[in-house]
Amino acid sequence: MTLLQTHARPRNTDTAHRTAAEAMDAAGPQVWHDMTVEVALSVMAAARTSHLVVCDEDGQYTDLVTRARLTAVRGGSGYTDRVRLRDIADGDGPFASPLTTVAEAEHAMRHRRLGALPVVDEHGNALGVLALSR
Repeated sequence: MTLLQTHARPRNTDTAHRTAAEAMDAAGPQVWHDMTVEVALSVMAAARTSHLVVCDEDGQYTDLVTRARLTAVRGGSGYTDRVRLRDIADGDGPFASPLTTVAEAEHAMRHRRLGALPVVDEHGNALGVLALSR
């Protein structure tokens, strides 16, 4: 697995020193934490993405949800169509600073078995997402 690259990079660029900000994909669809799981799954399908950045009422990053996670919640015995993203939020999920190196981010993703890692600035704004390719 390697990190997805969305920016062309010169051949002499040292990947150990590239930052998350240089390697990330655009944040993609950002949704509010009061959205239901069903609507979030519909947004994912329409956007053809496997994850969504979740924000609070102030537009600050709160979570990153994946299709696998939402599908698992929907398949759970306590699921109703009123379950909202804030109800399933981890709240303390990992994220990378824009200054985190690609090597550090990739190590963290592999260690925690994450397919995607949001890049969040010092003000809590989601700037983008680092994703491991299959």
